[in-house]
Amino acid sequence: MKIGAHVSTSGGVHNAVTNAMAIEAECIQIFASSPRAWAFKSQKSDSVDKFLKEINNIPVFLHGSYLVNLGGEADLLEKSVKSLIEHMNAAHQLKANGVIFHCGSHKGAGFEAILDQALNCLETVLDKTPEDSLLIIENSAGAGGQIGSNLSEIGQLISRVENPRLKVCIDTQHAIASGYDISKPEILDVFAEEFENEIGTGRLVAVHANDSKTDLGSGKDRHENIGHGYIGDNGFRNILSHELFKETPFILEVPGIQGNGPDLANINRLKDIRENCK
Repeated sequence: MKIGAHVSTSGGVHNAVTNAMAIEAECIQIFASSPRAWAFKSQKSDSVDKFLKEINNIPVFLHGSYLVNLGGEADLLEKSVKSLIEHMNAAHQLKANGVIFHCGSHKGAGFEAILDQALNCLETVLDKTPEDSLLIIENSAGAGGQIGSNLSEIGQLISRVENPRLKVCIDTQHAIASGYDISKPEILDVFAEEFENEIGTGRLVAVHANDSKTDLGSGKDRHENIGHGYIGDNGFRNILSHELFKETPFILEVPGIQGNGPDLANINRLKDIRENCK
């Protein structure tokens, strides 16, 4: 698999290439616009042209807005669909693989209560966006009624929508927080079997590779640097060597040694683990 990271686009999307090269990333994730605002700010055409010229076949993923919530009220649903469509169009423009996003929370109403509206949102986004852009559901950490903290919920969304462009990203820290101890070989085998049964391994297109500051089942979204948390080096060795993740891009969203986000030290540590898996 390729190992890369979320990188900054500050100053223009073309700067993501420079930032990726600085940490020797083999794949990248970027924000196409501010993830904490509904207003979508398009990239300047000259910056996009430079990005496309320099990216040199490195796999690219976009991360959607943190505000998206498929379990919200009507106004929030409308904003969420609009945001996802804007990001999917940006993915097409930037020749990215697709948009990774969080499904939001049902706010205690229960998954079944919001299932139909979530399905309608996903179908609308897929119907109104380019065929070359994937819509990628990320598993959640599980707190506050978050949607998609277990594989069954994601599987229901996938199977009911029945669109080949609807895919999945597994965040390793979120998996730990939601109760899947994928750091352990025997439990990872069970997780992989459940993934195949509920979703289908062909739907997995990306991994957010993050260690966990918190223990198993915490429900908290707290990322840690590679090898410094609950998963540890041995846990990542189990993950990288498992058939489920074969040839899947691994994208770091770690705090970084200096607290400035994914860095060369973390990428090299995961690459060393990858080498030891061969």
